[in-house]
Amino acid sequence: MDCVKIGKLISRLRKEKNFTQRNIADALGIQSKTVSKWECGLGCPDLSLWPELSAILGVDITQMMEGEITSNKPDIGKIDRVRFYVCSNCGNILASTGSASIFCCGRKLEYVMPTDTLNAPKITIEEIDTDYYITFDHPMTKNHYISFAAYVKSDKFTLNRLYPEQSPTCRFPITSVGKLYVYCTNHGLAVYSDKLK
Repeated sequence: MDCVKIGKLISRLRKEKNFTQRNIADALGIQSKTVSKWECGLGCPDLSLWPELSAILGVDITQMMEGEITSNKPDIGKIDRVRFYVCSNCGNILASTGSASIFCCGRKLEYVMPTDTLNAPKITIEEIDTDYYITFDHPMTKNHYISFAAYVKSDKFTLNRLYPEQSPTCRFPITSVGKLYVYCTNHGLAVYSDKLK
């Protein structure tokens, strides 16, 4: 570990949060001179303090241990480049419209790449009132089900969460041309780009 880099980062993050060294020390149950030593590069935090320190400063623990925060590229307004993330531990569904560092349950998530459409569920689409009513030919058991369906168009996306033993259907407002993303817990993410027009 580069204690000088880490110390500079801790100092910068502390000042961004308008904390004093004493605020950090009190929150961690240590002496303020210890925080001062870190910021001067004369030592690094004890391993037991890293999780709480990263929570106090509101940063990713891994990047903090490396002594630098990696910024994402700015969102260039292309929502059709949306990326979906699914936590294998709790099932949370997260999305980003550009590169991002996404964490859930203490683990970094990788975005879900669309798979070959050979295993994609068959869908039936009906127009009912102002909505697309979509039915999936897919089991909805506890171990094999569609977790979500998302309709993505040029400036927004709509997400429908589905659950085991629920009817495999969802509705989306009829809008301009978009893509339908469907995530199966066993087969991954499928994209239907020519179905909703």
